[in-house]
Formats: sequence, C-alpha cells, structure tokens
Amino acid sequence: MTGRTESPPRAPGGAGHPDRGWPGGGPVVLGVRHHGPGSARAVLAALDAAEPGAVLIEGPPEADALLPLAADAGMVPPVALLAHAVDDPGRAAFWPFAGFSPEWVALRWALARDVAVRFIDLPAAHTLAADPSWGDEADAAPGAEPLPRADPIGALAEAAGYDDPERWWEDVVEHRTGPDETGRADAWGRAGPAGRVLAPFAAVGEAMAALRERHGRGGHPRDLVREAHMRIQLRAARREFGDEVAVVCGAWHVPALTAPSTAAADRALLKGLPRVRTEVTWVPWTHRRLVRRGAPPGPGSAGGYGAGIEAPGWYAHLFDAPDRPVERWITRAAGLLRDEDRMVSSAHVIEAVRLARTLAVLRDRPLAGLGETTDAIRAVMCDGSDVALALVHDRLTIGDVLGEVPDAAPAVPLRRDLARLQRSLRLRPELSERELELDLRKDNDTARSRLLHRLRLLGVGWGRPEAGRGSTGTFRETWRLRWEPELYVSVAEAGVWGTTVLSAATAKAESEAASAAALADVTALAERCLLAGLPAALPVVMRAVADRAALDADAGRLAEALPALARSLRYGDVRATDTAALGEVAAGLAERVCVGLPPACAGLDADAAARMRGRLDGVHSALALLPQAAELGGRWADALRGIVQRDTVPGLIRGRSARLLLDDGRLAGEEAARLMGLALSPGTPPADAAAWIEGFLGDAPGGGLLLVHDERLRGLVDAWLTSVPAGAFTDVLPLLRRTFSAYEAGVRRTLGELARTGRAPSGPVGEGAGAPGFGAGLDERRADAVLPVLRLILEGERV
Repeated sequence: MTGRTESPPRAPGGAGHPDRGWPGGGPVVLGVRHHGPGSARAVLAALDAAEPGAVLIEGPPEADALLPLAADAGMVPPVALLAHAVDDPGRAAFWPFAGFSPEWVALRWALARDVAVRFIDLPAAHTLAADPSWGDEADAAPGAEPLPRADPIGALAEAAGYDDPERWWEDVVEHRTGPDETGRADAWGRAGPAGRVLAPFAAVGEAMAALRERHGRGGHPRDLVREAHMRIQLRAARREFGDEVAVVCGAWHVPALTAPSTAAADRALLKGLPRVRTEVTWVPWTHRRLVRRGAPPGPGSAGGYGAGIEAPGWYAHLFDAPDRPVERWITRAAGLLRDEDRMVSSAHVIEAVRLARTLAVLRDRPLAGLGETTDAIRAVMCDGSDVALALVHDRLTIGDVLGEVPDAAPAVPLRRDLARLQRSLRLRPELSERELELDLRKDNDTARSRLLHRLRLLGVGWGRPEAGRGSTGTFRETWRLRWEPELYVSVAEAGVWGTTVLSAATAKAESEAASAAALADVTALAERCLLAGLPAALPVVMRAVADRAALDADAGRLAEALPALARSLRYGDVRATDTAALGEVAAGLAERVCVGLPPACAGLDADAAARMRGRLDGVHSALALLPQAAELGGRWADALRGIVQRDTVPGLIRGRSARLLLDDGRLAGEEAARLMGLALSPGTPPADAAAWIEGFLGDAPGGGLLLVHDERLRGLVDAWLTSVPAGAFTDVLPLLRRTFSAYEAGVRRTLGELARTGRAPSGPVGEGAGAPGFGAGLDERRADAVLPVLRLILEGERV
C-alpha cells in the first residue's frame, strides 16, 4: 500500500496498542456492505476503538470540500452527492448516503472529532467522461462472453447453506449488532477488547480474498482502475498521517487494498483516462430511491452507486432502535394500520410479536427478521390480506422519507431561484404524490401555475396537469405533483438556458420557436408560453407562427395547429394577457382551414381518415373559442356540408361532419335521417356504412342518447343492421363494437331494451308512433314543471 511490494498493509485484527487498540503494521481497512446497518454499527465500534488520525472513504474526491456540510444541523439523511459534467449536465452520477450507511457513519464520526476525512474513489471527472461500456473488453478474450458479475453476499450465503442472501446477511450481521437483553457482549465484541471489535472485518477480508481468487475481478472491469486510485490515495495519507489511517470501503475492495502493489503500476492504470470538468453538490435523497439499483454513469444518464436495498425503512429501524427492534417495528405497523381505520388492538401487537419469535425459532434464526415480522403482521393484523400488508410495505418497509440539505450547499443559480420560488409560493417539494387544485383568480395560485408550466417547458417534470374533478372553467387547474431526486439533474441541465426560472424558460421557448419544423409545434409552443406567462418570448413565437402559417399549404397541418391557438386565446383572456396579435393569426388560419379542408378529406385510407376525424373535432371546438366565432361558424358549416356531400370522402368523415352540423343546429333532424338513410342504403358496402355510423355516433358526447331519443335514427340503424349479409357481418362487427362500447352502461342497456321491444319490424318508426317508455310527442305541461327548479339554480349561480 506504500508502493513497496515487501511491506503491504496488514488486514485489521492484529495485536495493537493495549489502550488505543491500534493494530500494528498498517492502516485499518474496514470492508463494509454499502447501506448496511450492521456494517454501520461495526464501523462505529471500530473507529471508537482504533481512534485513527484520518478516515478515508469510498467516494468522489471532488466532494472533499463539501464534507464539512455533513455536520450541519440542516443536513438530514438520506442525501446524495450529485456530480455532473459542467458542459453536459445530463451526464451525472449520484452517491447516496442513508443514516444507516457505514460511509455516512464514518464521515459523521470524523467530523465530530475533528479528524481528517477524505474520499478516495476514482474522481467523478474520469467516471463521467468514460463510456458506459468502458473496460468491458478487458475481462474477456476476443469473441468470448463477458464474465458474469460476482455477487459476494450471494456466494457467501450459498457457502453457508442459505438460499437467500438477504436472510444470511440478516442472520450473520444485522441481527448481531447490539448487546442482547441481558447486556452481554454481541458477536462484534463491542463490550470486549478492541481486537474483537476489528476481528469481524478481518474475517470479511479473508472471505473476499477467497472469492476474488475464484472470480477474479468478478465482472467489474472498472474496479481495477478504481482500486489503483484508492491505493494511491492511501499511500498519500500514510505519508501524511502514518499508519493510523482507517479506510471504509466496500468489502469487495479489501483484498485489492491490502495486497502487494507498486505505485508505478497503479499510475500506469490511471494514465490516459478521459476526464471532463465537473461540479459536485449535495442533494436530498429518498428511501424509495435507495431501493432502485444504480447504473454506471454515461452520456445522458444519471448513475452512481447502485444501492438496490430491498427494505430501507427496515434497515433504518434496525440502526436507530435502541433495543427490542421487533417489538418496536410491529408497534409501528399497528399504529399505521390504525391510522388507516383498521381494527388493531394491543392484543394484536402481543400476538404478532409472539408469532414472529416463534417463526424465528422454527426457522433457526437468531432473531426475528423482516420475513418473520412481515408474516406475523399479515397473519395477525391484516387477517391474511396482502392489500393491507402492501400498505405496511410501502409506508414502513420502504418508507416515504425525503432528506434535507442546508442552504449553504452549492447549487447552480437556477436551482437557487427555484428554491426561492418554492418557498415564496409555499410549494414544498414532497416525495409523496399529491394533487394540487389551483384557482387562477387568485394571485398566488396563478404564480404557482406559471412556475409549474415554466418548469415543464424546461423539462423539469415536477408536476403534470390533469383534468379537474370540479369546475371545467378556464380559471381552474389541477396538477399532480411529485418530486424525485433525479429532477435535480433536470434542473442542472436547464441551467444552461438561464440563471432564473423565468429567463431560462424564455430562452428555451425562443430556441424551440426557431428550431420547430411543424406549424402545430409552434402553435403548441405559443399556448405553453401563455400558460407559463412568458411575455418576452411570445413575440418571437408569434413571428414563427406567422411565418410557418404563411408557408404551409397543407390543410391537415393547419387544422392541427388551430386548436392550440384557440386555447391560447382562451387562457390568455383568463390570465389577462394581450393576445390581439394571436387572435389575428388564428382568424386567418381558420379561414384557410375552412377553404382547404374539404378537398383534403377526399381519397383517404382508414388510418388517414381516423386522423382527419380528430382534426375535424379539434377545429370545430377551436372555432367556438375564437372572437370571430359567429362569422367563422357559418363558413365552417358550409365546409362541413361540402364534406357531407362528397362521395369521395370516407364514410367516417362524412358521418362525423353530419353529426357536428346536427349538434350545432345547422342540420335538421329530417335531413340527418335522410343522410343516414343514404349512407345505409343497400347499395353502400357494409364496411362503408359501418364507418359512417362510427363517425356519426361514435366518440361524440351524447351519441348514445341521440339514438335513445331519436326513433327515426334508431330505426334506420336497426333496419340496416338486420339487412347486413352474413358474410359481411364479421367485417363490420369490430367497427360497431368500437362505436357502441364507448356508450355508458345505462345507455347500452336502454338501447338493448328498445331494440327488443320498441322497433317496428318494417324499419323506421313513424313520426307519430311511440316506443315503450316514451311519449308520442312533447308534453309541454310536464316540460314546464322543471322551469321553477331551473330558475332557482340560475338565480343561485348569479348570487
């Protein structure tokens, strides 16, 4: 470890100073399992016994300047170090730390005692610069399969006769991390001599050495370079502090740090490594994110340590519980279930504890573990239900825990501005998903809406808009919010656009306006600018809209672009934004759509017709939102009539055009029945007739009710359906099922009853006839009876 092959550092556990317990012959190398509470307790005991003059920890050396922040009162784990490339913030990596992580315990121990502490892993500058496949070819001959990645814990568990590595680890480590109920010393020997405290680490080192003899590098090609850098840093620390140095690293690396090596060989491994300029900061982390397994950092990725622990909440409980961990855990589960209105009594807790202990004895375990407590909770408290148990797993075993980072932590200016806005708008980032209702008539809610829309434009997906359950008016918005740690990377990426959320969103919008190729993309961007409140970007976007609209002659693309402009006018009015220029562009676009869309509907195949139907619906809704709705409505009706009369237009589009005219009152019921009769005539191919029915009755509000109440249309459909030849019926059935399956269950049931009892065999029902349950005509006396109720409702709305 000093560069001299004749004097490698000794593994821990040798005889040392009788008072300080320092093993002679070299530094103490403490091999741990990342994020293991048993390892964390053992590291704490070892450091207390050894009292090193310096502590070296596996982690990125660029973060050394940030280590003092770990002692700040505002730093609450779980937290993570975030390193990202300055010129490419999306190239990032995380190094997470939980309260029960051995590295975090060692870091806090050193800071509390003013002991030098450093990170010694390969610098993030090299890690982020490397390709994800870096080094893979070093493990295999040309054409050979890559070596499988070794699982040290799994191999040791298998050698011990366990089929579950997690269970073996619990039995050997996690369940032997403190004195028992009689106060006797535990297996780590914390109550005994210092040598007994360090002995388990020596055993772990020997086991890892045996595994590495068998598996080589274990399929981890980067480890050679990482371990070379660790050895170089260890030599430097020994020159500065002597042998009184403690190293906390993954157990897999212990043999590499204690085996003979030379400084020249290590430097040769590091020669020529690519590097990038990086920035490092602390960010909050979550227990839920600790469950996921990390990926190697690479271009456009956020990697780092792969925590991959299955039960962070349980591990945190094991580390923090002063005694009786099983009893305390089951009591917490009982409290959670009571909060969810489940009947859980003290007797349930007592019986669950007894069952967990009994299961531990039957399974020959030193202490009831997570498996036993889970089985006991399921059987006693959840009545065998996995639904209730899933709540315990989600809230306790994993846990909704979000760490905190002090304001003194370095951050890109954009992130600081975002934090300021979050505080001023009282929008605290939360791990759990929640719904946020905004009333845009209130200034604070309007500011919140603009912030969320600006972040969405910047690619920071903190919130997503949803359809509101209450009013459908334009003055309300519903958002679904959830903050994930990866969003800090998104904020860092967005920092290239500006130092504040407003300036960054404005610059991003202007850039997208200049690069957008499709007119619909630009009009959608205009809508987003209005929603986000970006007045400086709107003129640039509007010029792009006008330029592309003038050059685009495709009526279909113009139809796609119009709805976003109409919505922009609608929201601009609500948000008191000047949209006069936007209104002029929208009106001109609508004129061109009315003229060009009918010819564009001819000669389309089935897929193109389906897309065109969506465009018709979008244009029809958009025109009602424009200030010139009255004038444009007449021209749009003429365009729809032209579509209805064109035989070359697919039946799907002709049927939808007829329905739009009928809904607007621009097509009489008799004319609608005539058009349907022509479409369903014997000379029309069954597939074309079914498509016309789908366009007229499918995916439209009230399509089913129209058939329920209009006996003529219902009779036409019924008569046509019974006349479809048997050979063609299977071809039209999918279209009919798609049409009628969209109706509500009550509507379908009513139509079935009417089809069974209310149709004349000869075809359409006559004008004066009445179906069962319906009158022959309008009963004005009964209709007038609802007027007093309507009057009360309308007067209440005015109040």
